[in-house]
Amino acid sequence: MRGKILSLILIIISAGVAYGQLPADSVLRRYAAQMLMVGFKGDSINDQSDAARYVRDLKVGAIVLFDVDLTGDATIGSRNVTSTGQLATLTAKLQSYADYPLLIALDQEGGRVVRMKTQYGFQPIVSAKYLGETDNEDTTRFYGHRMGEQLHSHGVNINLAPVLDLDNPQCPAIGKLDRSYGASPTQVVRHARWLIEEHHKQGVLCAVKHFPGHGSAISDSHWGFVDVTQTWSPTELIPFRRLIHDNLIDLVMTAHIFNQKLDPDYPATLSRKTLEGLLRKELGYDGVVVTDDMYMEGIINQYSIERALVLAINAGADLICVGNNINTGFEPDRPFRLVDIIVAAVKRGEIPYARLLQSHNRLERLYNRLASLQPKN
Repeated sequence: MRGKILSLILIIISAGVAYGQLPADSVLRRYAAQMLMVGFKGDSINDQSDAARYVRDLKVGAIVLFDVDLTGDATIGSRNVTSTGQLATLTAKLQSYADYPLLIALDQEGGRVVRMKTQYGFQPIVSAKYLGETDNEDTTRFYGHRMGEQLHSHGVNINLAPVLDLDNPQCPAIGKLDRSYGASPTQVVRHARWLIEEHHKQGVLCAVKHFPGHGSAISDSHWGFVDVTQTWSPTELIPFRRLIHDNLIDLVMTAHIFNQKLDPDYPATLSRKTLEGLLRKELGYDGVVVTDDMYMEGIINQYSIERALVLAINAGADLICVGNNINTGFEPDRPFRLVDIIVAAVKRGEIPYARLLQSHNRLERLYNRLASLQPKN
């Protein structure tokens, strides 16, 4: 019944869009908020917490969790994750504030990039590089199962992994942190497939990253502008292309990299040529696109957040990641301000309302995909 009612609402709204009409502000704000993946401070929440306001009042589409607060003292366990029981309680509390399918995500790649650390009582996860070098299906599936089971049992339904970037030992953000399965696209595809399949068996979605390939970068977009024009190769698209073809990709995360060969004007996250043209039309992907954090210096040092939001949404991004946990600072009301910015841009005609509707439809399909993966008791 809910699906039929939603379909009728969408038909009515679509008809209005066809005649150039915008829906009520409440609808615009709901769809704009659904496009946000936001972070918050604290390892517990109550009715007055920022997280409660984001979910209950604003109705953001997704929450992203961290274990270290980079806007505070940056010590282990200073943000959202401190123990196994605490994380399960936190995610359950988040869901209790939602009257919709709330997405809860974190980075649990393995190796150096894990939010669910052994220090908090979680089982260890080896790095992608280790798995690639071991190159054994049983080993990768074992850790994929462990990751998926731990995420699902603690209320996390999206893993911001695996990394599909090709290995380059000189890349500070990928190779030097052992985040890639290897330099061979075939090897990356093989291990990413095994890991994704094991996550799906546990009812967890995966966001592959970082499109269209970050492995060849010799600088880090966390700290500034990154140009891969001279180092990037079309070979870096192969893992994305193959996994899209096999319908294994749930979400694609963008890279804040500039590549003049793909777009002479904008970095990938803000590039319609890269997201709509390359990813969607050429590679055939029509699922959810999530940005890397929009307050990373690779974006925010070059563009105002107002301009960046317009460009990213018009380029084809469906989820805008704002972790509020980066050197550019924490602002409690930032998600509310971003919704205001998006709604105002739609009303000015800078963002077509049809784009919000398109992202809403993609997110609805993602909810259905997540529901279909849930283990049967």
